[in-house]
Amino acid sequence: MERNIAQISLFAALIAALGLMPPLMMGFGVPISAQSMGVMIAGTILGARKGAAAAALLLLLVAIGLPMMSGGRGGLGVFVSPTGGFALGFPFAAWVTGKVVETLPLKPVGLAAAIGSVLGGVVTLYAFGIVGMSIVLDKTLAEALALSIVFLPGDFVKAGVVGVIAQSLARVYPQALPWCDSNTRISRL
Repeated sequence: MERNIAQISLFAALIAALGLMPPLMMGFGVPISAQSMGVMIAGTILGARKGAAAAALLLLLVAIGLPMMSGGRGGLGVFVSPTGGFALGFPFAAWVTGKVVETLPLKPVGLAAAIGSVLGGVVTLYAFGIVGMSIVLDKTLAEALALSIVFLPGDFVKAGVVGVIAQSLARVYPQALPWCDSNTRISRL
């Protein structure tokens, strides 16, 4: 139990730390940051349940006012900003990423992690983010989607980086990937 709490807390801190990198602000109030990569990493390494819990813990801390979102933002205002949908999508994105890597029987491990990161950290996260942008910016879903296109190349790169991280972990410390059982650790390298 204590180990699970420690892992969830550590990955919530990782997601927050990746938000500390100076964001590149877009003209419509949505920053380009590394924070979504933290969500992908949490889902990949911790799995669906604990990865989602880490992202949810981060949101709880943000809601009580801690400045843990990109650019040092915190408080309930984060959830009604143009990035609110993306923030609310963090736990779902981590869960989908984790579920994909837990169930997708692909070799090598890095490929499963990259695909999980795209499906969770891009597709799922964008579904929440685009709806949120549409509501807050009073845009149609198509207009919000068009505004989001600028983020896709960077998010695909983040998914690739997460794949490389997972592949490296599988080689040097396979126990770090609970979804990669002992029978597939060696064969998935």
